[in-house]
Amino acid sequence: MPELPEIVALEQFLAEHAVGAVVGRVDVAALSVLKTFDPPVTALSGRDVTGVGHWGKHLGVDCGGLWLVTHLSRAGWLRWIDEPSAAPPKPGKGPLAIRVNLFTPEGATPAFDLTEAGTKKRLAVWVVHDPLTIPSIARLGPDALAVSEPEFADLLHGTSQRVKNALTDQTVMAGIGNAYSDEILHRAKLSPFANSARLDAEQSARLYSAMRTILSDAVGRSVGQDAARLKGEKRSGMQVHGRTGEICPVCGDTVREVSYADKSFQYCATCQTGGKPLADRRMSRLLK
Repeated sequence: MPELPEIVALEQFLAEHAVGAVVGRVDVAALSVLKTFDPPVTALSGRDVTGVGHWGKHLGVDCGGLWLVTHLSRAGWLRWIDEPSAAPPKPGKGPLAIRVNLFTPEGATPAFDLTEAGTKKRLAVWVVHDPLTIPSIARLGPDALAVSEPEFADLLHGTSQRVKNALTDQTVMAGIGNAYSDEILHRAKLSPFANSARLDAEQSARLYSAMRTILSDAVGRSVGQDAARLKGEKRSGMQVHGRTGEICPVCGDTVREVSYADKSFQYCATCQTGGKPLADRRMSRLLK
């Protein structure tokens, strides 16, 4: 799933490649992704691309006051095509959800695709005059990289969730998902099951520093990358997430995993839980 660093990188990529172009034909290959119908998606055609923006994990393209906003969800992605086929894509064929064709001032005709792999279709697209009217954006907490350390402490202490869940709760703070929360907690040397409201001042400060470092470093690695390379760039910076069974680069212990019905997270017991493994079952809790 694209998280804040990848969304920021995609935002800059579109700012450099799409702003200044004119929207041509918009091809909808999967009607289910459209969450609004008025204005229709066809209203984008003929409009100038004047800007881009993001709200947490939502990415938006400003087409002269009419916004195309997407949440790529777990398996969605944005793909840039320099020379798309002139023929409209066939609905229901492959991962393509929407293709936005463009005309640049230089006379080029690129396009960007919104795609989604897998069978669980969760990618969402809205066409709106004001992105803040989208319910999932209206509920967002502040962007993770926009909060100060005191604000961060207040946000965590305002919820009794496990810290892993608090970091990924978009109503608490926007932009962090499963992958970067694993990395943040590993760097902060905190258990994913620690209670957010019970973190002391030193733990909260350590967690804030880890969040700033992990996200800022990821943004630095991602911005300027071609959209097609961002997934690989994201994985290259991970020390524990997605590395079950590998060696922790900090202490040499084996990276462990806790699995749920449809997701999992990774951690290092030596670095984060005092050497105690977390129970790998749906109602996981720290073994005592």
